[in-house]
Amino acid sequence: MSEINTHYRNCNICEAMCGLEITYQDNQILSIKGDQLDPFSQGYNCPKALALEDFYTDKDRLKTPIRRTATGWEDISWDEAFSEITEKFKSIQQQHGNNALAVYLGNPNAHSLGNALFLKPFMKSLGTINRFSSASADQLPHHVAANFMFGAGMLIPVPDIDRTDFMLIIGGNPVVSNGSMMTAPNVIGRMKAIQKRGGKIVVVDPRRTRTAKITDQHLFIRPEKDALLLLALIHCVFDSNMVNLRHLETQVDGLDDVESLAKHYSPELVAEFVGINATSIRTLAADMLAADSAVCYSRMGASTQTFGGLCLWLTNVLNIITGNFDRAGGAMFPQPAFDLLRNHQPGHKSSFGQHQTRVRKLPFFNGEFPVATLAEEIQTPGEGQIRSVITVAGNPVLSAPNGHKLAQAFAGLDYMISVDIYLNETTQYANIILPGTTGVENSHFDIFFNSFSVRNTVKYSPPLFDQQPDQRSDWQILKQISARMLNIATDDPMQKITPEMLLDMELKKGPYGEEGMSLQKLIDNPHGIDIGPLMPCLAERIKTADGKVNLFPQIYRDDLPR
Repeated sequence: MSEINTHYRNCNICEAMCGLEITYQDNQILSIKGDQLDPFSQGYNCPKALALEDFYTDKDRLKTPIRRTATGWEDISWDEAFSEITEKFKSIQQQHGNNALAVYLGNPNAHSLGNALFLKPFMKSLGTINRFSSASADQLPHHVAANFMFGAGMLIPVPDIDRTDFMLIIGGNPVVSNGSMMTAPNVIGRMKAIQKRGGKIVVVDPRRTRTAKITDQHLFIRPEKDALLLLALIHCVFDSNMVNLRHLETQVDGLDDVESLAKHYSPELVAEFVGINATSIRTLAADMLAADSAVCYSRMGASTQTFGGLCLWLTNVLNIITGNFDRAGGAMFPQPAFDLLRNHQPGHKSSFGQHQTRVRKLPFFNGEFPVATLAEEIQTPGEGQIRSVITVAGNPVLSAPNGHKLAQAFAGLDYMISVDIYLNETTQYANIILPGTTGVENSHFDIFFNSFSVRNTVKYSPPLFDQQPDQRSDWQILKQISARMLNIATDDPMQKITPEMLLDMELKKGPYGEEGMSLQKLIDNPHGIDIGPLMPCLAERIKTADGKVNLFPQIYRDDLPR
């Protein structure tokens, strides 16, 4: 046996980006624990990290392609699988149109360096507009608000939790989620630090969550009334003449219109509906205004509801008018080393509503349609009906709305494939399952979650174990399907591009490139690099045509009558 070695990487199972120290011998993992030298997580990790070993060693995990037959599943070669898939896809699209093929992307795609970089050309190679993902089930209201207020769907303000004195959490449970849309390892430690420095945390939630149990105050609210509460808080700010835009005085449009709207939502008028008395609402507003720094963080309960769009818009409005936007301790924009907005031009036309779903006419946004419509788009006959589906790292029969209808819909497809390491509730309907490598067999870099991080850090994780000759990573699978759909030769130079090549290019062209940021620099710093706390940067980051925050976008004006 060889000597015992140590490997450092980020956990890729949730948003927190916890640094891990993994000891191993040959191909056996001996221990997984928090990396004490990681500048962001500082030794913290949750039990999820242990699943990296579970995935790697699981006897039920698939490692080579399998095909469903009348008598059960059979092993097939990669070449046979790719040949059949491209033949079927092309046949279906020739007969029924390009949009007869749809793609569903599960949550793990956001935690995969290769998938994050190669999914866009993969979608382009398929020629379909029918993309669905887990994002529309839990987070698109955040992106819509960012798109219409700041000019880009990925320009998400996050709480500067490490420096705030007052944190209002609406419909969020970060103690359990590890900080969804707010990348923050050891979020419970960060919350307790607010209290230790004399700050206050208030939770607004219909349920007594684990987060609510450790906070200073819990206000129970009637479900789906959060937008009314936010309007009442905004009313209080104007009513007390406490609006303070600070350095954003000349960068905000629509303030007078918001003031006119808020007049109609006094605490006394909304109290009956929200289930929180007027005095408590006014006290909540006063506490937020009195704090040296404050931030409102709205998440799942505010996002995944009938009025999710209004909630996330109003959350941004509240942070802005209380003087807690683009400011230490408030809501701020990260400045990641891999900048997803590097090529996003100010005033770029939004994709919102560019297309509509065939059945219910729901809008296309952020490159996708709402996953809640996928089953009906498959089951409703007519021109444009979806007849074939590829799922990538997702189990929507369990995780998406109307899962039982999705199961029925998948069972009726002409053809389906799944890129997945398991035979599960969704992939059982596939004709072919293509299993990728996972976790410790893959390199890792958090492209998306550095964009939601409460601190600017950067880290690259090489693979711990090499993939076997008969294995493929997800990005290699997607790339091969793309090449065959486009009839690209295997010796084409573009086929030699790897995630590491693209990552290195983006790091060098990113905001820290002139300071020497590169892939090699990250390899030389396996624990990661601390770039520093969030800094005011709205003027440089905003992507609206006029460089101003649109405080009252038309989409929300139109939605308010509901």
